Order: sequence, then C-alpha cells, then structure tokens
Amino acid sequence: MKNNTSKSETKLETKLAHAGRDPANFHGFVNPPVVHASTVLYPDSQTLVTGSQKYSYARRGNPTTDSLEDALKEIEGAAGVKLANSGLNAISLAILSCVKAGDHILIADTAYGPTRHFADTVLPGLNVAVEYYDPSLGAGIKSLYKPNTTAVFTEAPGSLTFEMMDIPAVAATAHEIGATVLMDNTWASPLYCQPLSFGVDLSIQAGTKYIVGHSDAMLGTIAASEKAWDNLDKLHGAMGSHVAPDDVYLGLRGLRTLSVRLERHEKNTATVLNWLKDQPAVGALRYPALESDPGYEIWKRDFSGASGLCGFNFAKGTTEAQAHAFLDALTLFGLGYSWGGFESLAIPVRLKGMRSATPIDSDLHAIRLHIGLEDPEDLIKDLGQALDKAFK
Repeated sequence: MKNNTSKSETKLETKLAHAGRDPANFHGFVNPPVVHASTVLYPDSQTLVTGSQKYSYARRGNPTTDSLEDALKEIEGAAGVKLANSGLNAISLAILSCVKAGDHILIADTAYGPTRHFADTVLPGLNVAVEYYDPSLGAGIKSLYKPNTTAVFTEAPGSLTFEMMDIPAVAATAHEIGATVLMDNTWASPLYCQPLSFGVDLSIQAGTKYIVGHSDAMLGTIAASEKAWDNLDKLHGAMGSHVAPDDVYLGLRGLRTLSVRLERHEKNTATVLNWLKDQPAVGALRYPALESDPGYEIWKRDFSGASGLCGFNFAKGTTEAQAHAFLDALTLFGLGYSWGGFESLAIPVRLKGMRSATPIDSDLHAIRLHIGLEDPEDLIKDLGQALDKAFK
C-alpha cells in the first residue's frame, strides 16, 4: 500500500482503516489472511535451536494476531498490545501482571461485576489484599495508599451506574508511589478515550463489545505503557494465552467500522434519552455525555465521544413487578448481558450487595440499556409501549 502520509499525522478514524495491515505482504489482498496453525516449521536445526525466525509456535502469535495487536498498538499509542479470549480474561491477566503475594490493590467500587468476583475469589488466595474505593475520590485516593500498594484499577464510566472518575488525577498520585494504573475502557473504546495519554499503564478493552461489534465473537485486549509492557508480555506468555484466529479476524473486521458504528450509537442514544427524560415513570438518566449528568465535565475533558450504553432509574415507588413488566413488554430490545453489538438490549439493575465503598439506594429499580443501530424512533415507540403496559 503506497502511503506518503506519516502515520503520526493521521487521525484515529484513518488509523482504524489502515493500522495493522500491509497488503504488499499478502499479494495485494486488503485484509490479512486468517492463519489456522499450531506447529511452525523451521528451515534448519540452527534456526530451531536459536529461535531466530519470527514465528516459533502459534500460541506466541501468527500473522493474524499480529495484525490486530499492531493495529491496536498504533491506535492506543502503546508500547505493546496483548490479546485475550474475553474482556474478563484481559482484566485478570492485566491485574496478575502487576501484583504479587503481599501486595495491595485498590479497585474502583463501580467496577464491572466479574472484575469484583475475580478480585474477591482469586486474589486473596494469592495473598493479594483487595480494597475498594469510592471513584469520586480523585487525587484524594492517596489517603488509601499503603506501603504495599502496587496497583490501582479504574473504570470510567462505572458499570451499571455510569459514574465518572478523575483518572488523570488518580494516575498522577499512583505514579508517585510507583503503582501501576489499570483502566477498563470498554465503554468508550480506544476511539473515544486514550487512557495511556493521561497516565494509565494498562488500557483494557472487552473487545467482545464495540471492537467486534456484531455479537459474534469473544475477545479481550490489553494495551501497555513502556512501564507495564515487559511484565504483561512475560505473564501472557507464561499463562499460555491465545485467541483463535477466526475470532481475531472478526475483531479486525469490526475495528475497521468502529468509528461509523459508534457515531450512530451515540446519535441514537442522544435521541432516545431526550425522549426518556420527559416520561413520568422515569427518574434520573445515567449517561455522562448529558450536561445534566454529575460526571459531564470530566467526560467532556477526557473523552471525545460517547457510546450506546446508558441507564435510567425508575421513578421512586416503582415496584419490582413493574420493572419486570416493562422489560417483558419490550419487543425490539433483547434481554441479555453484554452489549456493543448492532442490536439494542436491556437488563434490570439492582445494586444491593454490589457496592462496598459508595452509598447506594438498595430499593431503587433501574434499567441498563444498550442503544443499537436501529432507527431511534422505532426504539422510542417500543420503550413507550412497554412503559404504558408496566405503569397503566
């Protein structure tokens, strides 16, 4: 591919289309091949014993995995990228790469539920102390640091409740004590947020969501800073992590259209939320891109866009039966976990038992929505008829 424009001069949308591929290496074909392999042959014994060729065994990479890792390395501005077989696998690998027995890790109280499960069930057995913190602390998190604090896990916005946090401030204080900063950046994707640019050391994506974008493959990604790269690279190899080439290819395919899909997700979400805010049965909206949201100023400063994942509280006094009736009446919104695909989804949100460092209203009923790529007017009609049936 002939290109007279420096890669450093191109915008992210252009990088999404061009990064990680070189048709000249594959007979001019636009996309890299899907390499199905395990064994790699060597031309002679000397090359085999010295390991002096690019590929040694498929678990350690092949042209397909290299293409996605190289693309994300360029897009995220990383020292290196490793792939994982799910978002949770990426989170667990990233955490394990920067903690050891006797260490203390701080985790945002609003973190993804499975992240908490991993932290609560696996890390104590490794003699790693886990402490959850209020994400609103910002630089005040330094009051929680201990001599053995080696990692700070962040997520913005928070899972289910969408609170924002001042990650640059947290990162600055963490680096004062030499701690590694991790961020689950799945909500915004690397298109709308660049965590490494403001101090994060390990930027994590559940690539299953917006990178794949079609609800048809599981994928996780970890982009590392220079500080964090060596440990991540060593652990990833030692754990034998590998993603099947067909799933990697679906991640590559989805990456190419990420910008146009996210633009539509954001536009549709704004339209739907603008309607929802006026419905009597709806209380507070949860979406940091709204000027009315408490996290709006931080979102505006650190993010360049918003995705299709949002939420809302029902008005006070709503019963569990009414919340379930609303969900059961939906026809265009599927009831299912995950998000980031082309389709709209909805799940109930009950926070009882899900927070330990932040105050919550355990009686509050809420809904998490993923606004897909359908016509937003059709989605509004569906939401309207479901509200009518639930609150008639």
